[in-house]
Amino acid sequence: MNEPKLKTPSVARHPLAYRNEKFLDSDDARALRILAEYMEPLARFEKEQVPGTVVFFGSARLQENGMLGQYYSDARELARLYTAWTNSLPPGTPRYLICSGGGNGIMEAANRGAADAGGRTIGLNISLPEEQSANPYITPELSFEFHYFFMRKLWFAHPARAVVVFPGGFGTLDEMSEILTLSQTRKLEGKMTVILYGEQYWNEIINFEALAKYGMIHKDDLELFSFASTPAQALDLLRRGITPEPTAAPHGGYAKTRPASTAKYIYQRSGD
Repeated sequence: MNEPKLKTPSVARHPLAYRNEKFLDSDDARALRILAEYMEPLARFEKEQVPGTVVFFGSARLQENGMLGQYYSDARELARLYTAWTNSLPPGTPRYLICSGGGNGIMEAANRGAADAGGRTIGLNISLPEEQSANPYITPELSFEFHYFFMRKLWFAHPARAVVVFPGGFGTLDEMSEILTLSQTRKLEGKMTVILYGEQYWNEIINFEALAKYGMIHKDDLELFSFASTPAQALDLLRRGITPEPTAAPHGGYAKTRPASTAKYIYQRSGD
């Protein structure tokens, strides 16, 4: 009599956790996705030897040939002038790169101006249902895509040496206010150069003097930023605000600002 064959127990096989796309897209893995949006840009900035940034904020809706189109031209020209200046700095001097939100409007103008001068330029794009897509002037190796707004904001603030804020709407106001708040509360290491470009626009939409008058900010907080209304004027403020000291740079012009013993940090800005 033939005995029935016993089935070999099947062994459940699951992919490695870090290769399990279903898990990585789940709520349980949100912390990993957040961490990835910190670690991946950090590694890429390190690889690309980026010592710091000059950030341009401004409206994605502002078009070169539309209403307020002069600001597009001015942002492009300022980015070009600034990049040409940094390219002329002596060897061993950190060259802070133009950085934008990676989209259209003022962001495109900033990246475009830096590219006009033959410089590398950064785009920190955000995935949105409408309005936002990476512009073609970003250096490919320095084009980033973010899901989380707060991680994108960290990468705006952490490596920044200066911020230039062009006219914009809610997003620009949010970004500007956050930088000024970090500076006001001394969460940034050292003084941040903040330039509000287009004095007439900014004084029309925000009564800065009234904030001080009613005690919402200290009178001295009005010195956290400066106004500029021409590319030449803004460039002068940038040059006076962020001219770096030449530093030994064994890696082709790239200079760390932290001691060599604490590796993997490309800059020291946010006081962590």
